[in-house]
Amino acid sequence: MTNSNSTSTSTITAIASLQSKLQGLDEFITSQLEQWNGVGTAVAIVHKDQVVWNKGYGYRDLEAGLEVTPDTLFAIGSSTKSFTAAAAAQLVDEGLLDWDVPVKTYLPEFKMCDSVATERLTIRDMLCHRSGLPRHEMVWYNSPRSREELVFNLRHLEPNQDFRNKWQYQNIVYMAAGYLIGHLKGTSWEQVVQETLFNPLEMNASLFSVEKMQQQSNYAFPYTNQGEQKVRIPFRSVNAIGPSGSINSNLTDMTAWLQFQVQQGIWKGKTLVSKEQMTEMHSPQMACESPFLSKELPISAYGLGWIIEPYRGHSMIHHGGAIDGFASQVALLPDEEIGIVVLSNTNGSVIPYTVAFYIMDRLLGLEPTDWTSTFLGLMGQGEHAEVEEHVDQQQQKDQHEESPSVQHLDRPVSVYTGVYNHPGYGDLLVHETDDGLQTRLNDIDMPLQYVGKDCFSVSLAHFGWNLDCTFKVNEEQVASSVSVPFVLEPNANPIVFTRLPESEKK
Repeated sequence: MTNSNSTSTSTITAIASLQSKLQGLDEFITSQLEQWNGVGTAVAIVHKDQVVWNKGYGYRDLEAGLEVTPDTLFAIGSSTKSFTAAAAAQLVDEGLLDWDVPVKTYLPEFKMCDSVATERLTIRDMLCHRSGLPRHEMVWYNSPRSREELVFNLRHLEPNQDFRNKWQYQNIVYMAAGYLIGHLKGTSWEQVVQETLFNPLEMNASLFSVEKMQQQSNYAFPYTNQGEQKVRIPFRSVNAIGPSGSINSNLTDMTAWLQFQVQQGIWKGKTLVSKEQMTEMHSPQMACESPFLSKELPISAYGLGWIIEPYRGHSMIHHGGAIDGFASQVALLPDEEIGIVVLSNTNGSVIPYTVAFYIMDRLLGLEPTDWTSTFLGLMGQGEHAEVEEHVDQQQQKDQHEESPSVQHLDRPVSVYTGVYNHPGYGDLLVHETDDGLQTRLNDIDMPLQYVGKDCFSVSLAHFGWNLDCTFKVNEEQVASSVSVPFVLEPNANPIVFTRLPESEKK
């Protein structure tokens, strides 16, 4: 038998051994902040029930010179999805929910556009992204609609794949899964996660909204890169879509989440989720696409709230997240009982991935992969990137200057102006401004540039989209509808907005 003192000594020795493998990590993280023009990041590593690494780097508030600490709050984006899956697993343990019973059994009013999906969709389908729906992000992004309204709107969103035919990442369906969890407990998703996960895991700083985060004393501001400049941007509220990505947390709390995961649902000797249901969440449910497809990551599958991939021959379970100005990566090496979390306050940053993969290489005793070069290649930023970017920007400027303004339309402006509606997307306003025609959806303004034959290019700068939208003009020389390809997945039809009569305009 071993006494507590020898166990403690053994633990200290194990931690020291892991930390010795991480010599130079501080310098690597600092170099990544410089390489990717990052503002701040926070990194933690756990082994079993012990914290091996827990540090902040860079700035949470660049203008004030306030540095990131382990207690700095960040938006974790879609890393929230694993919390939603865990809350569902707890309901399965309680007998209130079955992974494979149709959602309609629990929510009789639930309806999808596809009648087969309406009758057969289960929470397992929802949590592994196989509903048949493409992303439909513009339905919820910046939308004023409530969670209940968004769930109701699912019936108006057209699929582009047969039910269970293909993995397609889907935030609205995930949100609906969270809505179901709250419904089964007679409360909200937030309250369920708070009471069954945050409270027992002592995640006392974690919050569900950026509004509440900004009321705390230690939080990160969101930034984006504009050329070489780091620019602070507004916080993005995603409360309605919460179960897909609204959690804000820090290293202090996320290390508890990692320990709970690597110990298969146990926290401080208490089982919060059964090992059986942890295995369900951590097991492949659906083959999926990986943005990191390479010899290091040759295949990818989605579990329930987690991505499961072999990393250089080792089992890896992970999930990233991104929302305006923030990025995250939460990763597990289950066989080694290691957990890693990397948080960032730079929009679309790859630092959470380059740092997490570097840590894995070091802890697994592997020669580190040059992930910086890999990501530069994936992002088209090779040695000629600066020249190519300059050329692209100049071409866009030239195209903008050469594009016909409203004075060069083939028809009067009044043919196009008005309010158009899609039952799932809501109202699309087309109106004339001093700079020409614009559209507005969910209070997001999108300039229109005329292409010809009732077709315009609509610019959605936030996503980097330039989409061709087409008006259908009737015999009365008034546009009766406008179609916009807001869904970018293959086989997806453009979204058709129908003009509202004057009497129905809000």
